[in-house]
Amino acid sequence: MTRRTFLKHCVSAGLGFATAIGPRDLALAEATDDVAPYDGPYYVVFNASGGWDTTYLMDPKGIDGINRLYGQGEILTQGAHRYAPTAKHIGEGMSNEDFFSQYGSDLLVMHGIDLSVNNHTPCSRYMATGKLDSVAYPTFPALVAACRGAQSPLAFLTFGNYSATGNLVPMSRVPYLQSLNLLAKADFVQGNERAPYHEPFVSDRIERALEDQFQTRVKPSLLPRTQRSESMLFAAQSNSKTLNRIVPFIPKEVAKKRLHQQCDIALAAFKAGVCVSANLSIGQFDSHNNNDVDQMKLLPEFLAGIDFLLKKSEDLQIRDKLVIVMQSEMGRTPTYNSGNGKDHWSINSIMFMGTGITGNRVLGATDEKQLLVPIAPDTLNVDSHDGIRARPEHIHQALRELAGIASHEYCSQFPLGVKDDERFQGFWANDSA
Repeated sequence: MTRRTFLKHCVSAGLGFATAIGPRDLALAEATDDVAPYDGPYYVVFNASGGWDTTYLMDPKGIDGINRLYGQGEILTQGAHRYAPTAKHIGEGMSNEDFFSQYGSDLLVMHGIDLSVNNHTPCSRYMATGKLDSVAYPTFPALVAACRGAQSPLAFLTFGNYSATGNLVPMSRVPYLQSLNLLAKADFVQGNERAPYHEPFVSDRIERALEDQFQTRVKPSLLPRTQRSESMLFAAQSNSKTLNRIVPFIPKEVAKKRLHQQCDIALAAFKAGVCVSANLSIGQFDSHNNNDVDQMKLLPEFLAGIDFLLKKSEDLQIRDKLVIVMQSEMGRTPTYNSGNGKDHWSINSIMFMGTGITGNRVLGATDEKQLLVPIAPDTLNVDSHDGIRARPEHIHQALRELAGIASHEYCSQFPLGVKDDERFQGFWANDSA
């Protein structure tokens, strides 16, 4: 049985994963097992799906009943950061105190992001792509994967949330470690390395025959759709040994927490050089009822997942190659409803850390009513009179520049429409820092 047949059987059996077995175009399909490992940077987006309460994390408000767990005088600081005290309100996970103490010096926070709307779908799309009024735009992790390493077998991994690719790069879903193990060992019966489908010399002859067949059948006269189909079939076999690079980095034990499991899969793929970006996500943040209870359960789980990724990436010696985005599609209202919950709020915050990012910095602001304060794009200082309303497209323009892809043809296909005089200057690094 060839790897192609194995993948077909997986699909028909509903194994529970999908993988980017084919490249976007014919040139990528000509890749062989000798494709060089992608060596970073690796891009990770953490999504708190449903809408986090920023006042219980990085934008504390201890006034006018905006929260019910702490007062104005209890707000804590770490370097440039102000954050809500949560250690005595959580059961498990990571408190704000521990998170900011350990990572505040690496952390860049941006407040006062204007989403214009407050519904989940458009907000998720806007935060993920930088484009509110189009469903065609790719998410940032998909875009950077397409620009920097689309030939990688698992270039763009996603575990949920908004994951559009703009048809630039295949979307890979590998939700379980067992799925990753089977995928990485697809030339072996049930992933058992002692039971290969074929002897090595037979596999080599099959690969050579497939390549000869591919070169014969894929001609310029074929329709684009036919070319792509033939390319996918060939890549399914040619990527086999490349994916096998993951095997040494697959953990022996399955992590118990949701984000930990996703991190394990992403980190193994990063370390093996077969992945560029990963879209990680946990949900249930939509706390219309019992906001405080829900947020105090989920925010510590979210921070613990980030902490897990950072510590394990250090063990794998790739932490210095990570770029991490921490976001949610919206915030929560500054007032409680009748169910002790908070509803959707169109003003948001976002956090970043990683290579190329100067930490211990806070940009933008919200006022005492949790409304945004305009920001001057050239100085990044708050400027209520002449500043602009920071929006996701401004953030995504900066992300493209950080990744070195702003002038790539794919970015030209999906322009953000940010005017030159509105582009953030020095967003990632402060010369005086």
